[in-house]
Amino acid sequence: MTTSAEQTVPPVRSRRALLAGSVGNFVEWYEFGVYGYFATIIAANFFTPEGGSDIEALVKTYASFALAFFFRPVGAALFGRIGDRIGRRPTLILVITLMTLATTAIGLLPTYATAGAAAPLLLTALRILQGLSAGGEFGGAVSLMTEFAPAGRRGLYGSWQSFTVALGLLGGAGAAALLATVLSEGALNDWGWRLPFLLTLPLGAVALWLRLRLEETPSFRRVDAEPVAAPPAAEVVRAILLGAGRIMGWAAAGYTFLVVLPAYLQSALNASFQEALVATVLANLGFAASIVPAGALSDRVGRRAVMLTGAVLVVVLALPLINLLQDPETATPLKGLAVFAAGAVVGLLAGPGPAMLAEMFPTRVRCTGLGLAYALSNAVFSGCAGLVITELIKRTGNVDIPAYYAAATCAVSVFALLSLRGDDHRGPLR
Repeated sequence: MTTSAEQTVPPVRSRRALLAGSVGNFVEWYEFGVYGYFATIIAANFFTPEGGSDIEALVKTYASFALAFFFRPVGAALFGRIGDRIGRRPTLILVITLMTLATTAIGLLPTYATAGAAAPLLLTALRILQGLSAGGEFGGAVSLMTEFAPAGRRGLYGSWQSFTVALGLLGGAGAAALLATVLSEGALNDWGWRLPFLLTLPLGAVALWLRLRLEETPSFRRVDAEPVAAPPAAEVVRAILLGAGRIMGWAAAGYTFLVVLPAYLQSALNASFQEALVATVLANLGFAASIVPAGALSDRVGRRAVMLTGAVLVVVLALPLINLLQDPETATPLKGLAVFAAGAVVGLLAGPGPAMLAEMFPTRVRCTGLGLAYALSNAVFSGCAGLVITELIKRTGNVDIPAYYAAATCAVSVFALLSLRGDDHRGPLR
């Protein structure tokens, strides 16, 4: 039976699910953004013993960043299995609780100067917990949003997952920019960096309250009441790998332009902390501005057309963008417009992406399948972005590396996206 539950969901329940799913994504990506924006300060506080260089500390910081991403597939498998067996609601309650507690604890950690080698170990342990919870967040939240979505609006509803990613990154950048403005450099490096992490506690409490008021999705209730056999494991694995390929460009270009950019501008182009943050805010504003329209457009013309356009544009424009930022003769407003446009292009991938993944998997394995596809792609191509880019620039001295990285991964995604059918968005969820 393939009757679409989307046609029977009351609008108030759809909107409630959208809000509850979105707020958890905001908290998750706010924290990941803060960690990226304060990478140089975290490196100095946790990874720089006497005699260590700044670039070595930054590489170690991004290694910790990458490690958390590599635990996301573990979290996707663990919490995805829970979501597919006992429901989306309890899974989302568990992951927001774990993320909130782990992030708040980072704001309370002793630094290397106080705790020695224990400091980076404690930070890495908390990053692992964050990786586990983040791995479960995406599959549960996207399943929730798309299974509650009205008919013909899965792209729009799913795009809110990506939109709140942009809001979270903007929130993190805004917090960092505000602190950099009102605090002295010494105060920011000493204790000011802790404040954005501690702010996660009240944000997480609001997200938890909203999720406690959720109902289970119609799709899960129907499958739970009338059990159907899960698809063969080989079929699910193939879909996971294909899904990861379709979004690898989104993962890599998104983190290159939206998160890694501040540290790149500081370490490779000698920009100030404030200048780097302004550029990142503009990139994230462009990202946020295009996501929801791209998701809504994909409900009309299909996921394939919109996502292919985004991937091809990154391939074509990545190197000119980086070269423009490198040129000291380029006017500041033009640089701002360029980074805004870069974020907007990534939004063409991120808007339709969640709905596209949800449509690849049946309800019985949706949380696990789409969560693993997303987590694997992000573990390899987002989590490693800062580490790979920083290390390659250190070894080669080539400051064009970020452009090559984003363009190469999007080129692979172009071929994977060609396998999408143009009408996949029209049918009901399986």
